[in-house]
Amino acid sequence: MILFGRERAQHFPDAWIQAGRFAGIDKSRILDRIEIHSLPVQAVEAAIAFVQKHSWHGATIGAVRRSDRWSLPPAAVREALINAVVHADYSQRGAPIRLSIFDDRLEIENPGLLPFGLTVEDLLHGVSKLRNRVIGRIFHELGLIEQWGSGIQRMTAVCRDAGLPPPIFEEIANRFRVTIPTTPVGPTVVDATEQAILASLKRGKGLATSEIAASIGLSTRATRTRLVQLIGRGLVREIGTSAKDPQRKYFLAEGIPP
Repeated sequence: MILFGRERAQHFPDAWIQAGRFAGIDKSRILDRIEIHSLPVQAVEAAIAFVQKHSWHGATIGAVRRSDRWSLPPAAVREALINAVVHADYSQRGAPIRLSIFDDRLEIENPGLLPFGLTVEDLLHGVSKLRNRVIGRIFHELGLIEQWGSGIQRMTAVCRDAGLPPPIFEEIANRFRVTIPTTPVGPTVVDATEQAILASLKRGKGLATSEIAASIGLSTRATRTRLVQLIGRGLVREIGTSAKDPQRKYFLAEGIPP
C-alpha cells in the first residue's frame, strides 16, 4: 500500500516528505518549503532535487579533468533519504519524514526509533535491521540499496571524501535523525590519548581492543569509545566479521591491508 497503493493517503496519511530550507541555523525563518506526496521512489528523487536546488555547486579543476562538487554530497543525501523511507515507522501519526536544510547542515528525520536491540554504534559497523522488509526488498531490487547494512558506512565515506565531518546519527524522542554537516573540516586535531592510539597502530599489523588498551593504559571500554570516535573521523579502520567479533583488528586508515 505504501509503495504503490492508490488509497495510500487514507491508510497512511503521514507517508510523505516535508522539506524546508531555513535561514541561518534554526527554524525561526523559512525560505522555501515543499510537501512531497508522491510514491516513495519518486519522492526520494523529488527530495534530492529540492536539496540540490538549495545546495552550493562548484568544481575542482584537476590536472586531467574537472570534477563537480556540491556543498551537500548527492550520494550522502540519497543514502540518508532512502534509509529514512525504508526504516520509517509508518504507524505513527502526525509525523512525516522531515528534511531540513540550514546554513551549516542538513537534517533528515523519520518517525520511529531504531529497532529493538540495535544501537547507533551498531549502525556505524554496518549492522542493519529492517523495519519494513517489503519496502527494503523493493528498493534493493530497484538498485536503490546496494548492499544490506552498507549505507551508513558509505555515507560516512562520501562525506569524508568531500572534506566534511562525518554524519551524526541520533535518536530524539520517538524519531531518528541524520545530520550531515556542511562546514568543511580543518586540519585534523588529535589529543594525547588519540595520538597514543594512532602510535600503537603504526606498526601496521593490526591490534585488538585489549592490546591497544594495554599499550595506552586505559580500560578496554574507554579504549573502545575512543576507537569508535577515530573510526568516525576516518583516522582508523576496523576489520572483523561484525561489531561484536572478538577477533576484530584495528589499523591506521592509510595503512589498512588490501
